Amino acid sequence: MNEPAGRPVNPEKLSPHPVLDEYYPDETGRRERVDAMFDASAEHYDWINAMMSFGSGRRYRREATERHGVSEGMHLLDVGSGTGVLALIAQERVGDSGRVVALDPSEGMLAEARANGVRETVTGLGEDMPFEDGLFDMLTMGYALRHVADLEKTFREYRRVLKPGGKVLLLEITRPQNRLGFHFLRFYMRGVVPALTRVFRRSRDAQVLMRYYWDTIENCVPPETILAALKSAGFEQVERKAVMGIFSEYTGRVPD
Repeated sequence: MNEPAGRPVNPEKLSPHPVLDEYYPDETGRRERVDAMFDASAEHYDWINAMMSFGSGRRYRREATERHGVSEGMHLLDVGSGTGVLALIAQERVGDSGRVVALDPSEGMLAEARANGVRETVTGLGEDMPFEDGLFDMLTMGYALRHVADLEKTFREYRRVLKPGGKVLLLEITRPQNRLGFHFLRFYMRGVVPALTRVFRRSRDAQVLMRYYWDTIENCVPPETILAALKSAGFEQVERKAVMGIFSEYTGRVPD
């Protein structure tokens, strides 16, 4: 299996992946470059996700929220919400008595989220959130964990905004351990998906974003590191549920 294709980051941080030289020169430039890629690709993002998942992405997210207890009346924060796919599903489940806030650093993505029907959006980073302590019953994040700067700092911030007994649910794509599965997924996500994106959406920015999307998966820290970081941040009952060998559902609870 390939070794990570970037350079180490600041050892004082627990980055989800090394510096990826093809996209930005150093950790300082990462945030600006990533935000620019998402802003430029926002109008294409829902189409890409539907195409990439053969239309199954929304169904999987819906099933995951059911499995992990998103329910009527909850106050839920969706971090890295993007175009709001997970936030919209959560809105349906919490009902009028609940509250869902979609947080994302990309204003372009949040504009799409609002157009899709997300009622409450906030521009911001998961590692430095503009919310008071103990505000939410649950925090979700769908396929955005690879884009934070520091896992441990981010998870401490997640714990801060959750109520005692509150739950975190992180959905991620994990690099397959099987060599054949790894090479097949790499060919599909780094080759086929960006090519189809360029042909059908005529967007070089979106094409580059989808190559970057795979590169962050390929170079991401292993699940054991993510679980350890959640525990280090003070979460209890920390677990990972693997679905189809590539989808990871990380969960943890704030002590009562």
